[in-house]
Amino acid sequence: MRVILELLRILLIFFLSGAFYSTMLSILYKSMGVSEYMWLGAVAVLILLFLIYRNRWQFSGWYKGEGRTKLSQKTTKLLIAISVLLLILPPLIHFTSL
Repeated sequence: MRVILELLRILLIFFLSGAFYSTMLSILYKSMGVSEYMWLGAVAVLILLFLIYRNRWQFSGWYKGEGRTKLSQKTTKLLIAISVLLLILPPLIHFTSL
């Protein structure tokens, strides 16, 4: 039962938080005049939510089984760098193509 509750919690976190932050990001992109490649920002948001879940939120949930470890510092830094790159790519592509 705990596994099902944790899966529902994960789905709620990713869908609700992901939708909220992706919407805020798309509003920001649209205010800058960016209309293409906005999906890259949404992917960045999902990667960041994954990082937060694996390094923090999984320890406060219902599931208490094995395999609950933080991501390594190297992996965390790499995923953050990829997310930042994905966040700045849409405006960068837009402004260099003008």
